[in-house]
Amino acid sequence: MNPADLFSHETDPVRLAPGETLFRAGDPPDGMFVLLEGSLTVTVGDKVVENSARGAILGEMALIDQSPRGATVTAREASSLVKLDQRRFQYLIQQNPFFATHVMKVLADRLRQMNQLHAQQSKP
Repeated sequence: MNPADLFSHETDPVRLAPGETLFRAGDPPDGMFVLLEGSLTVTVGDKVVENSARGAILGEMALIDQSPRGATVTAREASSLVKLDQRRFQYLIQQNPFFATHVMKVLADRLRQMNQLHAQQSKP
């Protein structure tokens, strides 16, 4: 399942120009995003941790736990995204188990990736 397919009917997407920032680490959680088209770079500190493509989910952790953003997301090219607030997110995970499972998979993949980066940095 590609989450972008769930939102192909969106009429008012968030649009970013190349180099434009979607959100910065430390920003308050005001929703999560699904990338409909384009590509984005996700950085934590000064490290690129992800290059996102169509269907990527961004900002879900801040939405789930109401914590400040943990990463900065910048457009690599012209991009469009759909923004989901807490209410719409809750509705989707209740009504679409595949979406809920996909979000959990994204979280698990990101945790594994960060664990690998941490392990690499810890090697003497």
